[in-house]
Amino acid sequence: MDLTQGTEEEKVIRAKKMMLWFGIVSLTMGFAGWTSAYIVSSKRDDWISDLELPQAFFVSTAIIILSSITYILARRAVKKSNQKQATVFLVTTLVLGITFIVLQFMGFSQMLENGYYFTGPTSNIKMSYVFLLAAVHIAHVVAGLITLLVVMVQQLRGKYTAQKMLGMELGATFWHFLDFIWVYLIVFMYFMK
Repeated sequence: MDLTQGTEEEKVIRAKKMMLWFGIVSLTMGFAGWTSAYIVSSKRDDWISDLELPQAFFVSTAIIILSSITYILARRAVKKSNQKQATVFLVTTLVLGITFIVLQFMGFSQMLENGYYFTGPTSNIKMSYVFLLAAVHIAHVVAGLITLLVVMVQQLRGKYTAQKMLGMELGATFWHFLDFIWVYLIVFMYFMK
């Protein structure tokens, strides 16, 4: 397929989708680099191998998976021209996304209560990686929440229809990517002792 062919609108749609995928690939490479460094660092003598991840991290995993489901349901509602239901699902996704972040910070608190710190004389390289991976992911979830708010505003303005929902599709793709990355990170940290 020649990417220069088609209407101006089709070219814009392809360009926006391609930009999103370039961003996703870049973020994937960043997380791959951090998890690779985690693996290399696990050979150190001071590596903690019996660390229990905070329970809040596991609860937040269920929450972010649920938020992807509500985003899917919002897209389906738009495709069925049920704008009110789509808005309800988008608001639910937003609430779940905020809940995810709150639970992540509760996880940080649990780690601090157990004497694990990001830096300082009582810190450990493994804990620094756990804090780093979770914090960087939270920063990206905040970006996802901002895109979700844009999608919600556009939804409330009636911009999305079954035939025109590019913004919602892009937002949903990014949100599902964030979901996938967290599931990858929690599984990685759980099994990579």
